[in-house]
Amino acid sequence: MAEKPKRTRRPVDAATMVVWRRRGATVEVLMGKRHHNHVFMPHAYVFPGGRVERADGQLQPVADLPADVQARLERAATPTRARAIAAGAVRETWEETGLLIGELEGDTLQPDLGGLDYFFRAIPPPGRTRRFDARFFLVEAENVKGKLAGDGELVDLAFRTFDESRLLDVAGITRIAMAEAERHIHNPPKPDPARPVPLSRFLRGQYYITPE
Repeated sequence: MAEKPKRTRRPVDAATMVVWRRRGATVEVLMGKRHHNHVFMPHAYVFPGGRVERADGQLQPVADLPADVQARLERAATPTRARAIAAGAVRETWEETGLLIGELEGDTLQPDLGGLDYFFRAIPPPGRTRRFDARFFLVEAENVKGKLAGDGELVDLAFRTFDESRLLDVAGITRIAMAEAERHIHNPPKPDPARPVPLSRFLRGQYYITPE
């Protein structure tokens, strides 16, 4: 009897936030190390982020995404889902780092999406235990409030230069995102809904970057 083909696991929407700041002529980005108890990428240094939850679609933003950012997200998501993905990045940043991009109404987060830019997307290959369709956002630290704390998912949280960050235990896809973020920050593009978003896929043992 022939073996049944393995079922391909559909990627789950995820969102990642690159919080950055300038120190004179130097740019620093916020990264932390995933706790050793994590099943997915333990010990690796990452940007804050995670799976988009159903509740993210119910969060009421104090400011919507810029029109061009919304349009880029809508290439692969409905308008509602696009906002939920961006809100998920804000929520994960708040939970994992203690930094707030928006306002709190009691215990309810109201994301401020107005300062976000969507600059990168990554989809891992089939066969992985966990597969995420990850969208990466940039936000400048001047749009962020609070002190570094978080819920313990990330440790050794700190702003570091790109050169310092590259010396850490960083996964290949994070290194690619880091390079895209650095290029984007140093050469900021004009707002444009038609701007291509680099999409990373892992095929035949190596990463490929194509326009989304």
